[in-house]
Amino acid sequence: MLKLIQSKDEQSGDEIIQISLSGKPLLTTPQLNKGTAFSHQERVAFNLLGKLPLRIETLEEQITRCYRQFSRFETKLEKNIYLNNLHNQNQILFYRLVSEHLSEMMPIIYTPIVGNSVKEFSLEFRQTRGLYLAYPERDRIDKILANRSNPNIELVVVTDGEGVLGIGDQGIGGMDIPVAKLMVYSLCGGINHLKTLPILLDVGTNNPELLNDPLYLGWRHERIKGEEYDKFIDLCVQSLKRHFPFMFLHWEDFGRDNARKHLNRYKNEICTFNDDMQGTGAVAVSAILAAIKKTNSSFDQQRIVVFGAGTAGTGISDQIVTAMTYHGMTETEARSHFWLIDRHGLLTDQYPDLTEWQRPYARNSDCTADWQLADKENISLLDVVTYVKPTILIGCSAVAGAFNEEIVTTMAKNTTQPIIFPLSNPTEKAEAIPEDLFQWSNGQALIATGSPFPQVAYNDKDFPIAQCNNALVFPGLGLGILAVKATQCSDKMLWAACQALGEFSLNNNSGGDALLPSLAAAREVATAIAIAVAEQAIAENLHQIDLTDDVTSLVKNEMWEAKYPILQPIME
Repeated sequence: MLKLIQSKDEQSGDEIIQISLSGKPLLTTPQLNKGTAFSHQERVAFNLLGKLPLRIETLEEQITRCYRQFSRFETKLEKNIYLNNLHNQNQILFYRLVSEHLSEMMPIIYTPIVGNSVKEFSLEFRQTRGLYLAYPERDRIDKILANRSNPNIELVVVTDGEGVLGIGDQGIGGMDIPVAKLMVYSLCGGINHLKTLPILLDVGTNNPELLNDPLYLGWRHERIKGEEYDKFIDLCVQSLKRHFPFMFLHWEDFGRDNARKHLNRYKNEICTFNDDMQGTGAVAVSAILAAIKKTNSSFDQQRIVVFGAGTAGTGISDQIVTAMTYHGMTETEARSHFWLIDRHGLLTDQYPDLTEWQRPYARNSDCTADWQLADKENISLLDVVTYVKPTILIGCSAVAGAFNEEIVTTMAKNTTQPIIFPLSNPTEKAEAIPEDLFQWSNGQALIATGSPFPQVAYNDKDFPIAQCNNALVFPGLGLGILAVKATQCSDKMLWAACQALGEFSLNNNSGGDALLPSLAAAREVATAIAIAVAEQAIAENLHQIDLTDDVTSLVKNEMWEAKYPILQPIME
């Protein structure tokens, strides 16, 4: 583990880091490397004389060069590889570059392009990052965690790569997702990159292409499951608790059978959060709040159809139900406004293999008795849209084009301003594209998407498209949690995040007429959410700090900016 002591200069406020590295090892440590920006004093102190060109550059000069290099690449995957290589060489330069070009570069390092890099992980592998906890090495988990580079970890993003985006089991390639998530935490939430750790739980893969790929870097074995899998997860969590007592643990891209199980198992034991369920749900709720306000309606007037009842679909539904209860409904009343559709059609009490979290949304089969159905065993999306006449249609299916012209025109006949959210990503998995939705609804649809889409021109007017991007929620949530060292991530803290984002959307014009703000405002959004989340944690007595400062100061003091620290050698 890197020996590192952090402090601040009392007069200038500049960060000071004392380190035990020098020479080539320092130049190859991306958390600390400054490249051509090492000062003359640092070059002398760390034995770097002659290892760098003579000229000493500013960070701004380095950014200019890097942006020109970035702009030379033609494909988005090439640009993704370039930015990740820069992150592997010089993290401060990477964060500063991307923060200055956030709207352009966020889709390159995060959704949707990160899905392509996941699929190419073993082929494009250049440098290791984060930690791999592999099942065959389960007896060495403590030792592996002790091998981390950064000593003071407070935020961990972990995946087992089974349910990556809309592309399924990607095995060890799933590591690119925690890496990308932590980039977003730092870029949008201002969380110090030295406090973060991405982890891949290598429990095998059931993807035959990976198992037969001679270049595959993961454990070449079918996924472990059942008690064997659960014991391994618990080994990892208990070890993480020992090493990182103030940890915020973020679960990402687990399979549908495990995502909710892990969250329910540990939510009262550690401060933990599942972005696929809770983050996706929170940003969708915020967009729905904005859409309902635009239609001058209320929650109790909504009929909500969710196409895709897996981890994301049920997670979003749960968050909307929670929002409805805060508006005066009971859970039973709220769920009566939902119709969920999965691979075998509408969820009813006769649906085969209902999961525990789908069961509360299963309709009584008698409710379709008067419907004229072509297949009573598989009640389709068109059937449901025809008879339910939904006001809100949400897609979490990864079925490209599922919201076709017949579906949308049928919906638009029965509601003046249909609220339509095709949330599946990457882009090629989206249930519909905004341009088509505008055409089929005569320009009346209120739209939010999972992937970024350009604005749509309709009737001589340009309409910006809101992206239901989790990056608008989880960075601020994490920032608020770390600011007060919260012991749990409660439902009320998530609701505080939803409300803060909704209020920001209404009071800030960064997204134009879109239902959500643009990514350009992501850092302001994160600050607002963090303050609301921290205040709620304090209200529930879930904080672990002495409240000597006001909450706004606590949050702003936690926020980190990408600029080079002053480096000093540790005096032995």
